[in-house]
Amino acid sequence: MGSSRPLATRPPVRRWAYLVLFIVALVSIVPFHSSTFISSAFLQSSPQEFARRSQILSKCAYIRSKPGPPPNFHDRTQSDRYADSENTAPVLVRNATIWTAANDGHEVLNGDLLIHRGLIKAIGDVPLSLIRQVESKHRKLEVVDVHGAWVTPGIVDLHSHIGVGSVPELNGARDTNSRKAPILPWLRSIDGLNTHDASYELAIAGGVTTAQILPGSANDIGGQAFIMKLRPTAERSPSSMLLEPPYTLNGSHFDHSLTPRWRHMKHACGENPSRVYGMTRLDSGWNFRAAYDSARKLRDAQDDFCAKAESNSWDDLAGNAFPEDLQWESLVDVLRGRVRLSVHCYEAVDLDGIVRLTNEFEFPVASFHHAGETYLVPDLLKKTWGGTPAIALFASNFRKKREAYRGSEFAPRVLAEHGIDVVMKSDHPVVNSRYLLHEAAQAHYYGLDPALALLSVTYTPATAMGMGHRIGMLKAGYDADVVIWSSHPLSLAATPTQVYIDGIPQLSHPGRHVAKGPTTSPRTPDFDSEKVATVTHEGIPPLEPRSVKGALFVNVSGLYMRGEGSTGVARISEKVGSVGVEDGRVVCVGQCSDFAQGAVAIVDLEGGTITPGLTSFGAPLGLVEIRLEPSTNDGSVYNPLDGDLPAILGDTIMRAQDGLMFGGQNLLLAYRGGVTTAITAPSGSFLQGVSTAFSPGAAHANVENASVVDEVALHVGISMSSRVGVSTQIAALRNMLFGEGGDKVLRRVRKGKTTLVVDVESADIMATLLRLKDEYEAHSGRELRMTFAGATEAHLLAHEIAKAGVSVIVTQSKPFPSTWEQRRILAGPPITQESLVTALLKAGVNVAIGVIDEYNARNTRFEAGWFLLTSNGTIDRTTALALATTNLEKALGVQREMPQDLVAYRGGDVFEFEAKVVGVISETLGRTDLFV
Repeated sequence: MGSSRPLATRPPVRRWAYLVLFIVALVSIVPFHSSTFISSAFLQSSPQEFARRSQILSKCAYIRSKPGPPPNFHDRTQSDRYADSENTAPVLVRNATIWTAANDGHEVLNGDLLIHRGLIKAIGDVPLSLIRQVESKHRKLEVVDVHGAWVTPGIVDLHSHIGVGSVPELNGARDTNSRKAPILPWLRSIDGLNTHDASYELAIAGGVTTAQILPGSANDIGGQAFIMKLRPTAERSPSSMLLEPPYTLNGSHFDHSLTPRWRHMKHACGENPSRVYGMTRLDSGWNFRAAYDSARKLRDAQDDFCAKAESNSWDDLAGNAFPEDLQWESLVDVLRGRVRLSVHCYEAVDLDGIVRLTNEFEFPVASFHHAGETYLVPDLLKKTWGGTPAIALFASNFRKKREAYRGSEFAPRVLAEHGIDVVMKSDHPVVNSRYLLHEAAQAHYYGLDPALALLSVTYTPATAMGMGHRIGMLKAGYDADVVIWSSHPLSLAATPTQVYIDGIPQLSHPGRHVAKGPTTSPRTPDFDSEKVATVTHEGIPPLEPRSVKGALFVNVSGLYMRGEGSTGVARISEKVGSVGVEDGRVVCVGQCSDFAQGAVAIVDLEGGTITPGLTSFGAPLGLVEIRLEPSTNDGSVYNPLDGDLPAILGDTIMRAQDGLMFGGQNLLLAYRGGVTTAITAPSGSFLQGVSTAFSPGAAHANVENASVVDEVALHVGISMSSRVGVSTQIAALRNMLFGEGGDKVLRRVRKGKTTLVVDVESADIMATLLRLKDEYEAHSGRELRMTFAGATEAHLLAHEIAKAGVSVIVTQSKPFPSTWEQRRILAGPPITQESLVTALLKAGVNVAIGVIDEYNARNTRFEAGWFLLTSNGTIDRTTALALATTNLEKALGVQREMPQDLVAYRGGDVFEFEAKVVGVISETLGRTDLFV
């Protein structure tokens, strides 16, 4: 009684007694006849044999148990992740508008939220007695009055490579994919999880609190995934960041009486494995079947073994160990329904193959990812063995490869209408997970119910990963992962003012750098006809506009046009009423009764606005249709630094105009998004070529005025990522500038008549370019007109750039340190007060914006709106418009007066997820194009 000796040193009779107690407890959970077991196994076996048999029976019971929280999980008084430090004081959030995720996303409470010991203790009407009880046990209760601000659960990312695909990208930390074989279920993302990824802080600044870290999609079976909380831990290890890691993490030696935890795994089909391993979909299909057949054989051997053990046929098992294979054990668990499986599949052919596979081997799929064509085959999804998977989607990131070409912004809405769970995910770093909520907001803009949109980044992904019992919802007993927002979560400028993970505040300056935004949900447009057309035409709907000679726009609330003033954009009238247009020109404003008598189309803007058409720059619009399909692209220009130029080229510099292709999906979607001019440069590394300005609405190059400006600027790139050194690239550029002869565009650059646009990210390289500019101007006595494009680190020498008269085109509105030369970003709210654009504007730099990806050109106005709404008043509406119009043209050196192309928006705010483009008044093409 009260002995303190270790168990191993106690007398044998005591060990025997402990075994008796163990088997009595075991009998209660293992399905076998205890009386038979006790008489034959317990009474007649040695203690050692009895312990072995007990372990076998315990393991047999465990492998058949279903994962989930323990029965008493919600009785816990503190989180298993609770950190007892000065930063874990209890918190009372007062006067909040709380979206809980309960009641299918429709529950909104006005009240308080009490956080203590890593858990939500109470929500809504928090009892005063509970507050006093918490205060009595702690020195300090932090009270945060949010004055009605929206509060939601922490954002949950179902598909992320944060930590394994860490940034800045360096060879020493590329652990997203193994390329050893197409079938690798034994690999684990935790083994490559980098705790120094710069993305953690950024993701948290976007409200992301939990992420599933998946292996990449190079393999048919890429390996096991793990769930992690993004906050730093005192231990500073990957393991300490994990949420409910499976007990199998460190082998099979653990207490098998515990309720199993969910495991997670990644499969991929389609183009990625085929490209990496030089195989076809037929090979992938066989790879899957062969792997699952191996797993099935192991599972059946285990079941046969357990059947004999549980029937007391120990003689038949003499000398035999429990069948195990470390390579295949995880796939066996898939067959047992103990793994939340994430499957990367885009096309119907691949989805069908996986659905058939699940029925052949009888295993469930938790979620299909990317899943671009799922909205076209909802009935197929419902045939998946074990139930319909959730579908994890991008909002608009489509068409980079053939299997993504039919992806649609209406997919979330269509799937939801078929009763299928929708998840919006990042695939970080493909989409910066800091802005995962914006994926949900875009889905809402295109018609997804607001409750489902918010669920798509909270409770739905939490449930899909098997964590819906503790995250993704605000409820007493759940993890204290909480976000306080600056505005309604589905508004464009929604930014966290504070983020709690496990009850620990994550933002150093809560609320200080964030502008207050709208508190109500955006009023989304009617896209019913576009949705129907998309499904009818299987993802490639006709996008060409209906062209008319004249039109009358009524119920117009505002009219902005190019004109005088500091920005070159001015508001003409606040109370417009009507605007009549003919041959692409405005002919009347306000009273247009006489004009209305003619045979014109009448378009009701429902209080909408008419603004100048936007100009796109940075994305290869018109040169690239499907990025990974060379036959659909103009291709890259010859890089003279890679070797001698072919003699036939001579001194000629390539021109984008010569490779233009009209009528592509990205081009027409940009036009429907309000982009009336695209300025595109050839694709290349060092000497890229001459850009051109053209109309995205033109049918082909020979349409009158399809070309707006034939030759805009000369483009070069200076990068640390080049195959030749920066000093070599600078030397080559110096030789171009100080030399003689050459292409006529280069000669015009030397004379200061054409702008030299340099793609550059590093502040150090920009400083060198400024010195080169000074050197050239001192030598030649002529101005060198220079513009930096990209310019992620330009804030570090903003005043020097302004002094030199250099313009900057920011092509990442939401900065991300993808590479080493982009690592010193100005993160913007809520991390910093200033964004790159506002910092440059304050320094006196001419600033414009662009986009990098062709799919994103259609979102140019949202990029301008982001700067407007997060600028804390630094940017007004005319400046926001100028960023993608007049400022951009000035930066590129467009010397002619640009056409007065206008865009008509129906309803809502142009710079919010509200207004819809319904027409383009094209002076360029001499017509009005309607999308209604």
